[in-house]
Amino acid sequence: MKHVRGPLCTVDVEDRTIETESIDDVLESSIGGRALGTRLAHERIPFDADPLGPENRLYFATGPLQHSTMSFTGRMSATGVSPLTDGLLSSNAGGFLSRNFTATGYSAVEVAGASDELVIVHLTDEGVEFEAVPDLEEATVSETCEYIEDEHGLASEHTVVAGPAGENEVRFASIMTSKERAFGRGGLGAVLGSKNVKAITFDGDSTREVEIPPLQMEVHGEAAQADHPMKAQGTTSVAEYANMVEALPTYYFSELSFEHIDSVSGDRVEEKKYKKGTCSACAFACKLPTRDEETGLETEGPEYETLMAFGPNSGVDDIVDVMKANKLCDEFGLDTISAGDVVAGYLASEDEFGNAELIHETVEKIAYREGIGDTLAEGIDRIHDELGVENWSVKGMEFSAHDGRTLNGQGLAFATSNRGADHMYAEFYPYEYPLVDADKAFDKEGLEGKPPKIVELENANAIKDSAVLCKFSRDFVDEDRLSTLLDASYDELIEIGGEIVTLERHFNNQRGFDRDDDALPYELPDFEQGLEEYYEERDWNDDGTVPDERPETGGVPADD
Repeated sequence: MKHVRGPLCTVDVEDRTIETESIDDVLESSIGGRALGTRLAHERIPFDADPLGPENRLYFATGPLQHSTMSFTGRMSATGVSPLTDGLLSSNAGGFLSRNFTATGYSAVEVAGASDELVIVHLTDEGVEFEAVPDLEEATVSETCEYIEDEHGLASEHTVVAGPAGENEVRFASIMTSKERAFGRGGLGAVLGSKNVKAITFDGDSTREVEIPPLQMEVHGEAAQADHPMKAQGTTSVAEYANMVEALPTYYFSELSFEHIDSVSGDRVEEKKYKKGTCSACAFACKLPTRDEETGLETEGPEYETLMAFGPNSGVDDIVDVMKANKLCDEFGLDTISAGDVVAGYLASEDEFGNAELIHETVEKIAYREGIGDTLAEGIDRIHDELGVENWSVKGMEFSAHDGRTLNGQGLAFATSNRGADHMYAEFYPYEYPLVDADKAFDKEGLEGKPPKIVELENANAIKDSAVLCKFSRDFVDEDRLSTLLDASYDELIEIGGEIVTLERHFNNQRGFDRDDDALPYELPDFEQGLEEYYEERDWNDDGTVPDERPETGGVPADD
């Protein structure tokens, strides 16, 4: 089985020390990325760690495919205990960081402790430097990147940055890289901020050799030649269709379609796109550098989830207003989905849907925890009663789009996800719109036959997050190709993916998570039966916990 290579590097920002150790035994069974981060976190983070305390640790890791030249591999993973969900969580980001990370020669970097002053950590294959940067307190992401480039000659693709939101421990703060790419969901930016780390840079010339099969070039060529709507509109290409089938959250989840969708559709985003955008080594080029000529506003995006949160869910019908909200979130280091949903909840409480000026002011207040922003920075799960609105979250995480009230399998997948209400954990929605071939599709309504498929998809996505492989490779890397690239049977990969999902669940069980947390703010037909079938498929207890005697089996029967 292919796996990432190199030692673990532990950076203790409290003691200003660096240690390296071999973890070959862990690497051989965990591929890299999310699997590696999860195994290390499960072993090294106390089960009762405060997400914003020095005992929490943050893991950055790539996978074997970052040693290829294949499209869909410009990504890497970050793992830690989430300040938003209070559970173990992995997030991944695209951009151009991953190859610079591999150049340090490490398979993973662990950030431990908490600094007594604001620092930038400069990590290379030759060692580490801790730079005190008091003048960068509450600097924006772009200001921080410009400082690093001016003073150290390292462009933004060498950096991870905590914006003002991370420093101020906003529970849904992102870690930003390449200025506009985000380790978005779950608030890991607040973990970096809690350690008083403004940024980490990665550089070197010690990339480890991992031999990737020639298939990589075939995939790369197909990605370059494909005529695909995402090349023009990114994920917003699904917006009008989601609206048509009534799966688009609108007016803080009170409706399922938006009467002004044409004003914020993929077509409107495409009109603002002014050049191609991509990630490292990727010929698919589905990113969205956009510009409004009238105002001069430039940003990257919005992608569909951002469009949902700051568009229909906030009652906004001007794509430039959505673009500006997207830009502010990138500058301050905020997850656009959670930020948009929280703002939408605030608008609902104030009867101010569509007030773009108020939206933009509120985003800034959240980042700096000023006024109402200090309340909203806690996330909707903690403040919905105070606002007088419904709690649209799962495990404390605000909902992404692809509404489960219409796409019932995706609804169950939101509930079972260890990460919370995130669409990419199982990624079931393509099977219900459907965006897949008819023979693979499921009816939108009901849960019959869906739990086993949710388990398979969660496991497969755990492998993709470990490889690390972009989820948008689904039309180019099927089961057979994934097996070839990683030199393991698909069944073996699914088993490893199941072990990772189970380790996440076991960690969270120790923090008090159980069946009560696998819940939705709406009813689905036969939901309890579907949940029981999901647990049976994973061979977990019927209360949503992992049996004590087998925390790493991943739902694989003991006699297999």
